[in-house]
Amino acid sequence: MYLDFYGLSQPPFSITPDPRFVFLSERHRDGLAHLLYGVGQGGSGGFVQLTGEVGTGKTTLCRLLLDQLPEKTRVALLLNPLLSPIELLETISEELGLDIAGSRGSIKALTDQLNAFLLKAHADGERVVVIIDEAQNLSVQSLEQVRLLTNLETPTQKLLQIILLGQPELRSLLDRPELRQLSQRITARYHLTPLEANETETYIRHRLHVAGSERLPFTRLALRALHKRSGGVPRVINVIADRAMVAGYARTLDSINERIVEEAADEALHGGQRRRRSWRYFVAAAAAITALVIAISWPRAPEPAAAAMAGAPVVPEVSAEQRWQSLLADAHLHEDSTWQRYAAMFNWPVSGEALKDLRECAGIVAPGLNCLRAQGPLNRLAALQRPVVLRLRIGEQFVSTLLQGIDEQNARLEVAGQRIEVPRSLVELNWLGDYRVLWRAPSYLPGTLQRGDSGPGVEWVRVHLALAETQQLLSPDESAFDGSFDAELERRLRRLQLRLGLVADGIAGPETQMALSAYASEGPRLERLESKRG
Repeated sequence: MYLDFYGLSQPPFSITPDPRFVFLSERHRDGLAHLLYGVGQGGSGGFVQLTGEVGTGKTTLCRLLLDQLPEKTRVALLLNPLLSPIELLETISEELGLDIAGSRGSIKALTDQLNAFLLKAHADGERVVVIIDEAQNLSVQSLEQVRLLTNLETPTQKLLQIILLGQPELRSLLDRPELRQLSQRITARYHLTPLEANETETYIRHRLHVAGSERLPFTRLALRALHKRSGGVPRVINVIADRAMVAGYARTLDSINERIVEEAADEALHGGQRRRRSWRYFVAAAAAITALVIAISWPRAPEPAAAAMAGAPVVPEVSAEQRWQSLLADAHLHEDSTWQRYAAMFNWPVSGEALKDLRECAGIVAPGLNCLRAQGPLNRLAALQRPVVLRLRIGEQFVSTLLQGIDEQNARLEVAGQRIEVPRSLVELNWLGDYRVLWRAPSYLPGTLQRGDSGPGVEWVRVHLALAETQQLLSPDESAFDGSFDAELERRLRRLQLRLGLVADGIAGPETQMALSAYASEGPRLERLESKRG
């Protein structure tokens, strides 16, 4: 909406973690250093704890940590901690690529299998790290199960490193007497605080610069108001700044002052109740003026028709945002149909127990068809060009929506059985970055492939990697390949992972395999959006 007006090439204040927009304050650098120290040198198999208020950048630091982990590190990332102790063990095992078909439902069997895996990883010189996001939502029983995992050890070394990321409530939870044994094993702690006023200004300048801006559209007083109203919390800064720029665009203001910021903050934080005229008022006013100009310049209709028009009741238009919010509110009633519509794109008429398994989205859901739960920015989904199910937050619940098209400014989704096109920023306000994606995988493809492996799965990786690099199938005479996952294949895979913002470990795990499959020609693609100007 406002990109061209302010000379931007992309939205500067998206709330999803995009590596290109990362800004590290002194506290963010300290927090990242604590995480790296805990994993690398100081952890010794204990716990690392990072806490911070909502929106202060914990997820961003987690992504940076994943990018900087030492060589030969295996990671299990848990984004949903609302799990029983058994579900927790199953999820950790699945994230590490273990086949637990014969161990489900048994804590002993799962623990024994995990212990055998950790011993082998230790023998191979590998570290194993479990990262649990939103850890304040873990139950006491699940936390105790996590603590027991750190008992897996050799005579000289712990076999598992655990990182707990959470809101300040996590600190209170770990102070409970029944969890004192776990608390005593925390070897590195850090609490992430909001930005200072000068850091807020630097943060805004940084994001605008990355987005292509050659000037700062906010006045000095506007920046001061933005820091005060956001409390220095990066996510809130993004929301207020985005709305302020929309308001500035609506009023054709080259410079956004503190009054605009105050109105945007009232709209974002209080639903517009504190002020009678929010930026929406000015957007509506601008639209009304435009309509009036058109009406004045348009040829007059015959008088009888004009008289009939004058007597007709005025029906207020429903804005795209109002329709969007209304559809989201009803989306929970359409969960099954959303997933069935998604499965139909893969020619799969799913129902019954299969539909339940599909909604769980935990690996193989049908012959030749996998479902992956992952997290990442909208830019990555745009690069993969595959439809995905986005999980959007509405109040205290999450609903499924089907992403069908995306460009730099807008997104097309199916919500509650209806298609709607909205600004990307509107999606990101309700999205925490997690998505579900179906992808085709041959039955011979193992869950993880890495250097030293061989077989048809490695050939599959090689062929699809070539597609990702050149968008062409390999020619038949290109056969210097000896059939093994060698150092060169690992290097090329890391390069692709870096390009897509994945963990650059050179290992073809489920998320990397899904990304590779997206370069094949078969299967549904995202729809192309018609750019709108004016």
